[in-house]
Amino acid sequence: METEQKELEAVITPNGILPPSGDANLAKLTSAYEPEAQWRQVANTTTDFLEQFPEYVSTFFDKNKRPLSNLALIITALITLKLVIAVLGAINDVPLLEPFFELIGIGYFCWFSWRYLAKSETRQELTEKIRFWKQEILGN
Repeated sequence: METEQKELEAVITPNGILPPSGDANLAKLTSAYEPEAQWRQVANTTTDFLEQFPEYVSTFFDKNKRPLSNLALIITALITLKLVIAVLGAINDVPLLEPFFELIGIGYFCWFSWRYLAKSETRQELTEKIRFWKQEILGN
């Protein structure tokens, strides 16, 4: 006796190719409108998020005002430092300016040492000035 075999064919659908099987799998196909419904659901959630995004941002800034301002100050200080270093590097590349600035620095160091560090009265005057500046900057 020979067994009868049906040759099964693959079914091509908009969602892809279904493997060859019986007619029972054909009932499990999704409707053609389901991807459109999913697209609308994603679009709705996206528009809801975009509508509420300014509120999220404002509450975030209200809660973290001080740390964000500190972070902005640190970033600004780093950028300023990089710019100053770049400008000084450019100035040092100009011939004769680098030795001229070195001479100015050496002269100021000698004057400062002679003025404030040579005698004890002037050292006390310097410490009083430093305390005054510290009090002006930091407070009590």
